[in-house]
Amino acid sequence: MSLEQKLYKKIYNMRELYIALHKGLRTFRYMKKAKKMKHLSPHLIERIMLAVTEVNGCEVCSYAHTKMALEQGMSNEEIKMLLVGNTEKVSNDEMTAVMFAQYYADTRGNPSKESWDRVVQTYGKEKALGILGAVRAIMIGNIYGLALSAFKSRLKGKKIEKTNLFYEIRMMYYSAFTSSFDPWSDFYLVKDAFD
Repeated sequence: MSLEQKLYKKIYNMRELYIALHKGLRTFRYMKKAKKMKHLSPHLIERIMLAVTEVNGCEVCSYAHTKMALEQGMSNEEIKMLLVGNTEKVSNDEMTAVMFAQYYADTRGNPSKESWDRVVQTYGKEKALGILGAVRAIMIGNIYGLALSAFKSRLKGKKIEKTNLFYEIRMMYYSAFTSSFDPWSDFYLVKDAFD
């Protein structure tokens, strides 16, 4: 297996961004709660962040979460392995969470009910919702970060083939505007978080 990270694997559209924001805003609180209750360790959260980032290929997220993982004491080797999709260093206790995170990103935020049921069965509902909150949070970050990374590359004279300037500006603007205002978020909090 190559230890070369591939960037810009997935490019998301406006509809996918809105859905990711909507779902992420609904479940982010579960990640915060699980972290506060010590159901999710900072290392597991970073493994999830790195695993999703690998699937999507987000350059700025790779940099940011590599930095955070290093600050938390994760080894260079484990970080590199996660950023190329190798989960060899992930413990058996965390493997279901990391694999679900990869699958969630690979299906563009549309995992099967069976995969979600397995996460709940493995960790219990509270911890599973925390994992889901972490996965959805990094999905939002990746979708925004892919456009931001492409824009930054463009400014350096290196265009990304899968995007254009209009796409990059539109995605960054929409992300910034809608992440601070979701008129439906309170309404949907009463529904099942996985919907």
